Amino acid sequence: MNFKITLLPGDGIGPEVVHEATRVLDVVAKKYNHTFCFQERLMGGCSIDKYGTSLTDEALADCKSSDAVLLGAVGGPKWDDPNAKDRPERGLLALRKGLGVFANLRPVKVHPALIDSSPLKPEKLKDVDILVIRELTGGLYFGQPKMREMRDGKQYAVDTLEYFDYEIKRIMDLAFDLAKGRKKKVTSVDKANVLESSRLWRQIASNVGTANPGIQLEHTLVDTASMKLITSPASFDVIVTENMFGDILTDEASVLAGSMGMLPSASLGESAVPEKEARIGLYEPIHGSAPDIAGRGIANPVGTILSAALMLRHSFKLEDEAQLIENAVYQTIADGARTVDLGGALTTCEMTDEILKNL
Repeated sequence: MNFKITLLPGDGIGPEVVHEATRVLDVVAKKYNHTFCFQERLMGGCSIDKYGTSLTDEALADCKSSDAVLLGAVGGPKWDDPNAKDRPERGLLALRKGLGVFANLRPVKVHPALIDSSPLKPEKLKDVDILVIRELTGGLYFGQPKMREMRDGKQYAVDTLEYFDYEIKRIMDLAFDLAKGRKKKVTSVDKANVLESSRLWRQIASNVGTANPGIQLEHTLVDTASMKLITSPASFDVIVTENMFGDILTDEASVLAGSMGMLPSASLGESAVPEKEARIGLYEPIHGSAPDIAGRGIANPVGTILSAALMLRHSFKLEDEAQLIENAVYQTIADGARTVDLGGALTTCEMTDEILKNL
């Protein structure tokens, strides 16, 4: 099979980890007689530097014409001016919107060999296997009006948290569909005691729950959910929540695995729903650009490599190939291979070399 993949290495350690993921994909392609055609484009701070915009129309068009997009990371201190007309993160939001991806999937599974790398007590981490599903295209990040102005001689800023019923229902449908293949439990996270948007969220979650009697549904306030992620993480199966809550909770959940460098993500559109025709997906590690270690060759490539595995599974429907990569990564960790963030000494390239041996 032939697939066209757009690479957006981005900023910081992004180019380093994306390169390692392509090494793994090349081996998989050879083993299974596939062809992965890579095209590289700029996005983020590097695009601002060259083109004056974080995402050009041409780059977005190339992404939309691909079978999948693999992203490294964007951002850094160089582009952090709050008064700047454009920021790297704006390009990321525009990319998600342009591709029509509405659901971000972040699996959080604790490898037994990495339990000691987590700040939590080992007994808290037993049997932790969570799938966090974050809504991507609504909420505070996209709501209007969004502005800053002077009022009566004082600076005034406003962001709008808004959701349509269909935006909530489609991500709830996805959460329940994915829960069917797991432990059949969905935790819907909201702030329904305060926010009108959350009351709509809870109402629709309840409706979808009623239509799926085989799945256990629980409603949890976001502050309670943040506490339970630390005190009893194994009690969760599938967590589904709105954009900003998901942004925060997924970073909190990353410490369970021992390092943010270990965790992949998949951003999906209608392709996530089995009954509908496959569409493009956006795949990226969750760790960010890490400018403090960029260029030093010590970044952990595992999150990006596992993101590539998610790409094979969700966009290309290549389950065996995805499992091959995941098994190789898990075996490599079990063998004791560690990058600096996990307390080891392997370089980015050396860690990939060990994974390729197990591949």
